[in-house]
Amino acid sequence: MVEVVSSRVDEETRRKMKKLRHVNWSEVMRQAINKKIEEETKRKVDPTEVEEAINLMDQVRRPHEGIDGTAEIRRWRNQRR
Repeated sequence: MVEVVSSRVDEETRRKMKKLRHVNWSEVMRQAINKKIEEETKRKVDPTEVEEAINLMDQVRRPHEGIDGTAEIRRWRNQRR
C-alpha cells in the first residue's frame, strides 16, 4: 500500500521546481525521507535521555538566588585576557 504525504514549499522554490519538470520530485522527497530515517535510526537516541537533558537545561537556565549571571560572564571573559 502506498500512502500520500504532502509538503509545503515557498513560492520561489515552487517556481524553481516547475522549471525543472524533468525531475521526479516525489522520488527526491522519498530519498530524502529515507536518508533521514536511516540517519536517525543509526543515532539510537533514547527518548528518556533526551527528556532528562531538556529538564537539566531548564534547571540550569533558571535564575539562581545570589548569582548574577551577567557579572559572572563578565568575570570569566576578563580572566581570558
